[in-house]
Amino acid sequence: MRLLVTGGAGFIGSAFVRQLIHEEPGTTVVNVDKLTYAGNLDSLEGVSNSACYFFEREDICNGKSMRRLFQDYKPEAVVHLASETHVDRSIDGPATFVQTNIHGTYTMLESARDYWATLYDDARARFRFLHVSTDEVFGSLGSTSYFSESSPYSPSSPYAASKAAADHLVRSWHKTYDLPVLIMNCSNNFGPFQFPEKLIPLVILKALEEKPLPVYGDGQNIRDWLYVEDHCRAIRLVLATGRIGESYNVGSHNERTNLEVVNQLCLLLDELRPREGGKSYRDLITFVQDRPGHDRRYAIDPSKIIRELDWTPVETFESALRKTVQWYLANLSWCERVMDGSYQGERLGGIR
Repeated sequence: MRLLVTGGAGFIGSAFVRQLIHEEPGTTVVNVDKLTYAGNLDSLEGVSNSACYFFEREDICNGKSMRRLFQDYKPEAVVHLASETHVDRSIDGPATFVQTNIHGTYTMLESARDYWATLYDDARARFRFLHVSTDEVFGSLGSTSYFSESSPYSPSSPYAASKAAADHLVRSWHKTYDLPVLIMNCSNNFGPFQFPEKLIPLVILKALEEKPLPVYGDGQNIRDWLYVEDHCRAIRLVLATGRIGESYNVGSHNERTNLEVVNQLCLLLDELRPREGGKSYRDLITFVQDRPGHDRRYAIDPSKIIRELDWTPVETFESALRKTVQWYLANLSWCERVMDGSYQGERLGGIR
C-alpha cells in the first residue's frame, strides 16, 4: 500500500511511520511535514534509510504542493495527522491553529478530492482519507459520563475549536462529495519522542533539572491516557477495516488526575534516577494558576472500535508510563536537540 502521511515528523505521526515501516514490510510511506518546532526528523532516524520511506518538506496549506504530491506518489490512502496540538500555545496564538488545523485540512481535502476524481474502478474504491482528531472537541465531562461517537461538540479552547472545525469539514466532504473518509477522536497520547511541552515529558525533564513541577489549579483535572503505540495500532485498524464515513473513538480507560500522573512520574524517577540525599521528586511539585478554559474531565468510550474492529490496547497505563520514563532517561540527547531555543520549558497559555 502507498500512504501519504501528513505530520509524520510529529509525535504521533513519527510513531505511526516507524510502526508501519517496521511491522508492514512493503508499505510505502510518504511523510509530508513542514517541520515546525514540534516536527523533528531525529524521531525517524531508525526508518529514514528504508527504501519504502520518502520525506517531503511541505506545508499542507499549500494547495499547489499538495496536488503535486498526489500526482507524484499516487497514494492509496491519506492519514492526516498534521496539526497544531498544544492547548496552551493556542491560547497564546490562535491564528496558527486556525490556519493549520482548519485551512490545512480544507486544502488536504480538496487536493485529495481532485486526485480521487481521476481514479478508476478498484483504485477509486480502495482510496481512503483518514483524519486523526482529538477528544477535546467534545468539551468537558461530568464525573461519570463518557464521550461516544455521538457526543455533541462543545470545544473550550482555540485548539479544540480548530479541530472541531476540521472534523466538520471532513464529514461534509464525505456527505457532499462522497469522498471516502474516516475520523478518529483519541484521548491524551503519551510515549517516547513527545515534544517536551506536554505534561509527561515536561515533568520528567524539569524533575531531572531539580526545577519546580508545575501542576495547574488543584491538579484534579482528569484525562484518559493512551499510549501512542496502541493509538497507532488503532489507526492502522481503522484504515484497513473501518467503515467509510464513520467516526471511531480511541481511549484506554486510563483516567488519571493530573496530580496522580505527576506523583506517579515522581515515584518512577525516585526508583530509576534517585535524587541525592534520599529526597523525593514529589517535593518539587508546585501548584500554579489554572489555565483559561481548562476542561475538568475527558474520558473516552472506546466500545465501538473494540466491538467492530477488535482493537484493544496492549499496554496498561503503568507499563506504558514506565517505558516512557525509561526512554527519556536513555535519550536525553534527543531532548537537548529538540529544545533548540524556541521552547525552554516556560509556561505557555497564561492569563495576560
